[in-house]
Amino acid sequence: MESNKSIRVITTVSADETRFQFPRWANYLVPTAILLAIGILTYLPLLWSVGFSAQTTSVGYEPVQPLPFSHKVHAGDLQIDCRYCHTTVERAAYAAIPATEVCMNCHAAIKSDSDLLKNVRDSYGSGTPIHWIKVHDLPDFVFFDHSAHVNRGVGCVSCHGRVDQMEVVHQSAPLSMGWCLECHRQPEARLRPREAVTDMEWSAADEDLSAKGLGQQLMQDYHIRSPEFMTSCSVCHR
Repeated sequence: MESNKSIRVITTVSADETRFQFPRWANYLVPTAILLAIGILTYLPLLWSVGFSAQTTSVGYEPVQPLPFSHKVHAGDLQIDCRYCHTTVERAAYAAIPATEVCMNCHAAIKSDSDLLKNVRDSYGSGTPIHWIKVHDLPDFVFFDHSAHVNRGVGCVSCHGRVDQMEVVHQSAPLSMGWCLECHRQPEARLRPREAVTDMEWSAADEDLSAKGLGQQLMQDYHIRSPEFMTSCSVCHR
């Protein structure tokens, strides 16, 4: 009777197979992570600098208009109220560009023979409007209502800067979403009495009150809603 013999099977494992504890694709994790880190650290500063640069936000944009018009002379030296030319700011979403007839209300008698006003006279005589170039131009997906701001005590200077000192009007503020939200989060800091909205030199000191105290009172008087509502997406994107 044959005795049972245990049979031992010996398997051999190569050195290459024993030294790996993780799958082979794990070897690419470290170099991939390094490349991603380099890419992110390079891309984010570039995105920030380009996205918020003056060129991107159009700060300083100063197009050449079809004829010279000095806001410094008209709004500054002569103290002509903004609403005399931009007649719709109190009742419409847009600030109307004045028709040639508005210009001729004065210039039919004042400097009527000036060479600088030849295009104005030609426009008035032919009925062809002057094609002014828009300076403050928001994207089409943004809704902005001039009347809502002007009638609630937001001064023209808050968005347009000191146009009474500009020989040629330029964009002084970025008009970005973040810039708008700064005001919407703390509207009381930028409010003034309605009668002072076009006064470029007005300050809360003129009212013998702190800007914050006056602003809070005006928020109540003008029925301005809470910052929570003012920062809702639907306020500006409709």
